[in-house]
Amino acid sequence: MKVVPTDALPDVLIIEPHVHRDPRGFFVESYHAARYREAGIDVTFVQDNQSRSVQGTLRGLHWQVPPRAQAKLVRVVDGEILDVAVDLREDSPTFGRWAAVTLSAENFRQLFVPVGFAHGFLVLSERADIEYKCSDVYDPDAERGLMWNDPALGIDWPIADPILSARDRAHPPFAALGLQGARA
Repeated sequence: MKVVPTDALPDVLIIEPHVHRDPRGFFVESYHAARYREAGIDVTFVQDNQSRSVQGTLRGLHWQVPPRAQAKLVRVVDGEILDVAVDLREDSPTFGRWAAVTLSAENFRQLFVPVGFAHGFLVLSERADIEYKCSDVYDPDAERGLMWNDPALGIDWPIADPILSARDRAHPPFAALGLQGARA
């Protein structure tokens, strides 16, 4: 597998697994703990999730606070998404910056989103099935959200009016989070 840091957020990693193709189809090893550790992703994943969404659905931006903070390893098994991470680590030189990566069933890419980042995605295809590993269990009391289209972040979403849950529609802007980091 190949691991490539995103340009905007070097701690958010694109994983490109080796895909074995032949006339029958393909085989891909979607996760191997020792290989990920060797690549610098030394995280124990404890929960796997799957979601299906229709085109134009935007889920996020979400994260969990300590002691239930989560790292995520995201992949698409059907369809295509724009996957986005926002750095919320106050002591980070990339605090407040975002990175976006297209993940699809065709490109087999995965995105590793470390603890301390908000995460969200937009479905670009007719529908998409997304699987993601989490380093801690879901805890509704620890979950937080950030306004998807906050002008202060300037995320370049290719949609003006996505399908949102009521909860995602009500998330606060970045400035209301009370974070004190030196935003670049």
